Amino acid sequence: MTAAIDGRFTAGPLHGRTVNVKWYLKREGLVDLNERAALDYYLVLTGPASPAASSRGSVRPWCIESVYLFDVRQVQAELRSRGVRIGTASSVRAAQWAAAEIYPRASNPMLLLRPEQAELLRLFALR
Repeated sequence: MTAAIDGRFTAGPLHGRTVNVKWYLKREGLVDLNERAALDYYLVLTGPASPAASSRGSVRPWCIESVYLFDVRQVQAELRSRGVRIGTASSVRAAQWAAAEIYPRASNPMLLLRPEQAELLRLFALR
């Protein structure tokens, strides 16, 4: 595997496309992005939404509340247009998160989860 590429989709409309999988304890609006990788998508699993702030004195439970699929070229183009630095902890707008969501809401038509896949993800939720 190439650096930043965790795998390739093996079926469906994304068949053969590369993916980098990320998991964050909280969804704080930040994503670690890699400009140099020949990468197609970021699959981001997150815990509960939270403001980007110090976690001192707070709890970061191991859970999955939401899953997002970001098109690398699209998210980087939007960030560049706003003058946002691309790299560690890049600030992604709430509208981009909403458009990229594949779980629990199916907002992104590029990757639709089957009911049994959504049910398995629910096992990792706090509620």
